[in-house]
Amino acid sequence: MRPVKDIGLGEGLPALLRQMASMGGFMGRRLGEAYNILREVLEKKDEVTVFMSFPAAPVSTGLRGVIREMLSRGWVDVVITTCGTWDHDLARSYVDYFTGSFEMDDRELRRREVHRLGNVLIPFDNYGVVIEKHMRRLLEDLYSRGVRELPTYEFSWELGKYIGSEESLLYTAYKRDVEVIVPAPYDGAVGYNIWVFQQFHRDFKLDMYRDEKLLADAVYEASSTAGILVGGGVSKHHLIWWNQFRGGLDYALQISTAVEYDGSLSGARMSEAVSWNKVSSSGRYVSVWGDATILLPILVEALIEEGF
Repeated sequence: MRPVKDIGLGEGLPALLRQMASMGGFMGRRLGEAYNILREVLEKKDEVTVFMSFPAAPVSTGLRGVIREMLSRGWVDVVITTCGTWDHDLARSYVDYFTGSFEMDDRELRRREVHRLGNVLIPFDNYGVVIEKHMRRLLEDLYSRGVRELPTYEFSWELGKYIGSEESLLYTAYKRDVEVIVPAPYDGAVGYNIWVFQQFHRDFKLDMYRDEKLLADAVYEASSTAGILVGGGVSKHHLIWWNQFRGGLDYALQISTAVEYDGSLSGARMSEAVSWNKVSSSGRYVSVWGDATILLPILVEALIEEGF
């Protein structure tokens, strides 16, 4: 048992988060624990292979810039995400998304040809149309260069290189040699356009076996591994699934708003993953329930202030 300590203010964000680990009470303490875990991971970065997972929706928001900063600083080695990350990073590199609200009239939005993604508004022409145009150009260029088969992480690099914008998450991954793996590549607009291209170019394909080979090598060759899990779904599961084959993650941090009592993987605590050998029983882990668009920027900003 540790005494509950009051928070003292005025010493800066890193000091605040370190204090929160001893504050007692609800999610504040867990956020402090998350900060301490990430700080230890970055202190030992030369010995730790860091995996990060997130679904696509955060990439449609300003959180894209936070994740991009993490990649740029070399904090992450492998990203596992969904097809929508391709979609939103590509589209937002050429056109704007807009702020809206959860309470808007969706029938009226459809009449005005606007998609609603939570409280983000995306005009029809700023999504499917722009993605189709650029995907056609990219795929035709790849095919003309003799590319017939590539894993999703190489496609992510090709897409990032094509975008060529400093604002692009994928371009940053390309420059920093961060593998971005998409286990369900056809579940989105970019994947759909790949499928359409394949109907006319039957010898063109995504080689997802090479994605799995890369993950297997990364897991088996690592001295220790860490997982930064934002949200859940296939991205989260693919990250923890592969780490079970080395006895589990040595460090694991999950930020999620999903709850565990409906049996979902997205809401399952990191402690449940211990029973599956996906998180080491001797590892450091924490689950923080809260909005990642609030919590992740706070954690990353504090670490930057500490010089990581």
